[in-house]
Amino acid sequence: MERIDKLRSILSSKGKTIHFVGIGGSGMFPIAKIINSQGFKVTGSDIYESDTLGKIRELGIDVALDHKPENIKNCDALVYSAAIKTSNPEIAEAQSRNIPVIERCELLGLISEKYDNFIGVSGTHGKTTTTSIITHILLDANKNPSAIIGGTLKKLNGNSCEGSSDIFVCEACEYVDSFLQLYPKFTVILNLEADHLDYFKTFENMKKSFKKFAFQTKDTIIYNGDDSNIIEILNDIDKNKISFGFSENNDYVTENILMDKNGSTTFDLTLNGKLLGKISLNIPGKHNIYNAVAGIIVCLNLGVEFEDIKRHILGFKGAHRRFEILGNPGGILIVDDFAHHPTEIKSTLVTAKNMKFNKIWAIFQPHTYSRTFMFLDDFAKALSIADEVILTEILPVRETNIYDIYSKDLAAKMRNCICIDDFDKIAEFILNNARKGDIVITMGGGNIYKCANIILGKLTAVSFEKRHMSKCPL
Repeated sequence: MERIDKLRSILSSKGKTIHFVGIGGSGMFPIAKIINSQGFKVTGSDIYESDTLGKIRELGIDVALDHKPENIKNCDALVYSAAIKTSNPEIAEAQSRNIPVIERCELLGLISEKYDNFIGVSGTHGKTTTTSIITHILLDANKNPSAIIGGTLKKLNGNSCEGSSDIFVCEACEYVDSFLQLYPKFTVILNLEADHLDYFKTFENMKKSFKKFAFQTKDTIIYNGDDSNIIEILNDIDKNKISFGFSENNDYVTENILMDKNGSTTFDLTLNGKLLGKISLNIPGKHNIYNAVAGIIVCLNLGVEFEDIKRHILGFKGAHRRFEILGNPGGILIVDDFAHHPTEIKSTLVTAKNMKFNKIWAIFQPHTYSRTFMFLDDFAKALSIADEVILTEILPVRETNIYDIYSKDLAAKMRNCICIDDFDKIAEFILNNARKGDIVITMGGGNIYKCANIILGKLTAVSFEKRHMSKCPL
C-alpha cells in the first residue's frame, strides 16, 4: 500500500519522470502517450526497433534501444509490461535505488482514478470492437474521450487517444486478472466463456474473477442478458444493472434483424418494450449486434442523443483485424480476422457463410499450445464450417509444448484440412486453387496477418498481369 500511495502521489504532481521498460509494446505505448499528454516527462527503452518507437520519438520521448541500468537516469517511477522479467537490469536498478516500480495494469488503474467516467469493457470476445465503437461515437459526438483499444482504429490511426474530458474508455482484459486493477464507473460484460485456462485452470476460477471485477464497478453494469454465465455471476451483485440482447427479458432488445450479403445489418432497438429506433451497421455478423448495442448503451449513459448515435455508428467500418476486408483481387475477397478462440472462429465463418460466397477458405494459426489442446474438438467443429481449411504451426507465444499437441492433431479431426507451415507456400496454394467468388479468411491472434498480405500481393499481381495482357494488341 505504501508503494501504491507513493505512486499515486507521483501521478498527482506534473513534471515527474516516468520510465517505461518495453515502451514499444502494444499495451505500453498508449499509456505512455496518456502520461506524456498529462504533463509528465516520459522516457523508455526497448530491445527492438519498430514503427511504434518512431511514433514515440515523434512525441519528443527519449527511447534507448537496450535495457541498461543507466537508462533510468533520474526517473521518479518505473513501469514495466507483463512481457518483461523482473530480473531486467532496469527494474533491478530501480529497486536498488528505492524507485517505485509498477506493472502497466497497476498504472492503468491509477490513471483511471482521474476520470469520473471510466468505462471498462470486458468479456471473452468483442472487447476491441466494442471499445472501438464507443470511442468512434464519442469522438464524432465531440465528447473528447481518452481511450485505449486493443487494436487499431482507423479514425485514430492508432489504438489510443488522449482527450480533454472526464471520459476514459478502456478494454478490461481478464488474462492474469489484469482487470482487477480497474474500478470502472461503467462496466461492460459482453460474454463469458472458458478461455485462458493456462492461467485460470478452471472455468469456475475464471467466473470468480469476472465476479470480482463486477463487484468493483462504481455505478452501472451493462451486460449481455442472453449469456447464462453472466447472469450467474451477477445474481447477487447489488449494483445498477442494464441488460441487452435478443431475448425479450432484457432491458434493451434487438428485433427485426436484417443482414444483406454485403455484411450490412439493420435492426430495431427497444428499451423496456418501447421502440427507440432502427440501427444500421456497416459491420457484419450477429456477434457485432451485441457489440454495437453494448456501445450504444454506454454512449446513451454518457449523454449522447440516440439520433446522433444512429448517425455516428453508421460511419464505423470495423476495427483492425476484425473481419477486416483487405481487398478483392480477381474477384477473390481477402479478409483478416483476430479470431483465435472456437467461438470467435465460428462467428467469423458463419458471418462469411451468410454472405453467400462460392467457397470459404479458412487459414488458421493456432494460438498457444494450451488453448489448442483444451479446445481441440471445439476448434475442429468451428473450422469445419469453412469449405477448405489450412493450418499453420501452433504459435507458442509464452508456452512450451508440454501438451505434446501439434496442428496435425487438429487437422486429423477434419476432412477438409491440410497443414502448411510456410506463409509463402500457403499463398501459392491459394493462388493455384482459389477462384473468383471465393473468400479467403486468415484467422489467429499472432502474425497470420502477414500471410494475408502475401496472398493479397500475389493475387493482385496476377490480376494486374491478366488485365494488362488482355489489353495488349495481338
